[in-house]
Amino acid sequence: MLYRRYTPKDFDQLYALEEACFQPPLRFGRGYMQQLVSSSHAATWVAEEDDRMAGFGIVDAAEEADGIIAYIQTLEVISDRRGQGVGGELLRLIEGSARDAGAALIWLHVNAANASAIRLYEAHGYLCEGEKANFYALGNGAMIYAKALGVKMGS
Repeated sequence: MLYRRYTPKDFDQLYALEEACFQPPLRFGRGYMQQLVSSSHAATWVAEEDDRMAGFGIVDAAEEADGIIAYIQTLEVISDRRGQGVGGELLRLIEGSARDAGAALIWLHVNAANASAIRLYEAHGYLCEGEKANFYALGNGAMIYAKALGVKMGS
């Protein structure tokens, strides 16, 4: 498996993976996904094998009152590659990008019904900080997870 930074030529494969992983109305729109990967405050990592995208992750960082905070926009792995370490490696890489941006904390929302994703985050040191009812379409709730990145707040 090759892990590398996203380039614009990857967009069609990336969005095809989004379509494979999420059905409407839970799927990001094509324009919104283009905004995410194009943001100067975001880092997108791709996992590929034999020129086929197996997964990707997008993290962005923003200046908050206490310093830079990173948010995982999405982490997606094609179904036939789940449970093989792809998600964990993508998570490690996007955490590194968040640290490089100076983020002291990284956080995310995850569908409360997505037990495998919750296990992944918990196995990598993320702690549940709460939940939000009706966060996703169709009334699905979200769990809020966060992890300190070892960077001093305000540095």
